[in-house]
Amino acid sequence: MSQPDNIAPLKIANAERAIRHVFIRDLLLDAHIGVYKHEKGGTQPVRVNVDLTVTEVAHADSLDNVVCYKTVVDQIKAIVAEGHLNLVETLAERIAGSCLEDARVRVARVRVEKLAAIPEAVSVGVEIERLRHHS
Repeated sequence: MSQPDNIAPLKIANAERAIRHVFIRDLLLDAHIGVYKHEKGGTQPVRVNVDLTVTEVAHADSLDNVVCYKTVVDQIKAIVAEGHLNLVETLAERIAGSCLEDARVRVARVRVEKLAAIPEAVSVGVEIERLRHHS
């Protein structure tokens, strides 16, 4: 099956531009999230996916020289643990903002899905992309 003309394949890593792609796939967490009465006071499952466009540097096989996916995951867990949020959009924005705090991250694409919000759907949610703004 061919891809429609109006959809470009995701290509983040780029040797010519010295760009690395750091990603987190299908991070499953229980979050206090939702605007409806039945969503307050408990948790519901969410899935988080993150794609980061990162400026490459000579890493010399040292964790200090790369954007560490475990650090990103720990930041996401901390954001979720902060307490109730009404919107998946808010969670996605906070995750993107925390990723962009690392100066090496140029672009953060974040997808947050609620897995039990609509019984007839596998998931519902939002995907955002945020860019580092240079001063």
